[in-house]
Amino acid sequence: MTNKDFKGTGVALATPFGTSGEIDYPALERLVNHCIDGGVDYLVVMGTTAESPTLSLKEKSDVLDKVLATNNGRLPVVYGAGGNDTAELTEYLSESLFREVDAILSVTPYYNKPSQKGLEVHFKNIADRSPVPVILYNVPARTSVNMDASTTLKLAEHKNIIAIKEASGNFNQFDQILLNKPPDFLVISGNDMDTLPMMAIGAEGVISVMANAYPGHFSNMVSAALNGDYQKARVLHLSLAEMGAILSEEGNPAGLKYVLKLLKVTEEHLRLPLFPISDGLKARAEQAVAQLKA
Repeated sequence: MTNKDFKGTGVALATPFGTSGEIDYPALERLVNHCIDGGVDYLVVMGTTAESPTLSLKEKSDVLDKVLATNNGRLPVVYGAGGNDTAELTEYLSESLFREVDAILSVTPYYNKPSQKGLEVHFKNIADRSPVPVILYNVPARTSVNMDASTTLKLAEHKNIIAIKEASGNFNQFDQILLNKPPDFLVISGNDMDTLPMMAIGAEGVISVMANAYPGHFSNMVSAALNGDYQKARVLHLSLAEMGAILSEEGNPAGLKYVLKLLKVTEEHLRLPLFPISDGLKARAEQAVAQLKA
């Protein structure tokens, strides 16, 4: 497995639930096949979209097992492994399940707000212990800490850190990383609607929420950009703009799960504290789904 395997469109898989909050494994199998058949390049298990904070360790392991079995070696698989206790996380990384995936996605520690030096040492500890390559994940809107470009660039020199999923929305920061990074280090968009402008300046793909619902549309946009066909990519980007707004307006994955219900892939059930979207947003989602089918 090389860095090139994580170019293109990764999908941050949702976790389907039944009416009582139990994991709906048949729906998970449908979702995985829907994404693979739609043309995504790799699968991401236990990202934010998976509602991972509400899943037990056993549930996380069971979901991974189901995804691996359904995937059956067709695409690379990334597993989300982040936390705000470095010692606990590095011990967790020694478990055998990590040897079954191709990389881990590790988010910046949340709540305890480490310094830049703390972030650097945290991720170096993870990279030293991880049996597979590490993709960094910077999402300050969720964690309350931003990893500066200078910290990312120091970590990019580590032989086991291969990429960053950047969801800060800070294009000055993206510029600095892209200007100064090692040649093989990947910058990956963490926000769906930032993907095309980020790729225009050198990012090489996305880990996408929308690709759960529209893997073909999103993969085609990313592939067009990778091939330098920005006219096609721009048309696809604009066709997805309203859907992108809907999916983020009342939280992820609440909007996504309603769209997946409309598409008959999964149901819309969430685990608290997440809650179904409002009737007004549902009406907009129904209209957007109808337009994308046209």
